[in-house]
Amino acid sequence: MSKRMFSAMGFGLVVVLALILLSSFILSLILRFTSLDQQSITWVILGISVIALFIGGVVSGKKGEEKGWLLGSGTGLLFSVLVFLIQYLGYQVQFNTEQYLFHLGYLAVCALGGMTGVNLSGYRS
Repeated sequence: MSKRMFSAMGFGLVVVLALILLSSFILSLILRFTSLDQQSITWVILGISVIALFIGGVVSGKKGEEKGWLLGSGTGLLFSVLVFLIQYLGYQVQFNTEQYLFHLGYLAVCALGGMTGVNLSGYRS
């Protein structure tokens, strides 16, 4: 893998994290100042996560300009490893089966985003 591919995956990961942090802030304000509880917005959180990972995959594919499936998958894998490390090292909790399935789906969505990003980049060999 080239330096450009790692750079593209890192840039995609930064975009994913920025989108998730921004949406988490907005959702926390909504939870704080409305009568909604966390259980009522579970599906919204999942949808936002999927959209953020798709956009991160698009960004990594567009920046890398080739092998979008690999760039998107790498971005999704970096995200999953980061979440695992934070969860395991910070909270001493391992992934359960449900989380493995969610992160497998995140990986697929990110790969799809990477393929979309390569096609948006206008790169032609």
